[in-house]
Amino acid sequence: MSTLEQRLAAIRKASEKNIPEDAQKIMHRVTEELQSAGLAEKAIGEGDQAPAFALPNQDGTIVSSDELLEQGPLVLSFFRGHW
Repeated sequence: MSTLEQRLAAIRKASEKNIPEDAQKIMHRVTEELQSAGLAEKAIGEGDQAPAFALPNQDGTIVSSDELLEQGPLVLSFFRGHW
């Protein structure tokens, strides 16, 4: 059975085959810029409470985190798109 770190390393390696090289360069450059700016230290961490927000759902309807939390726990997933 592999560890989480091993599984993540395998996913990163596989993504290199699926993401175009020019897109990878942009992603790596932007990641370095964000790290250099110190934004990672300001990000909320596991177990932290996220600030309230309102975003469009898949249908374009604005949905607030407060409305969703009234229905139960909330999980956010960020989808970067297809390659």
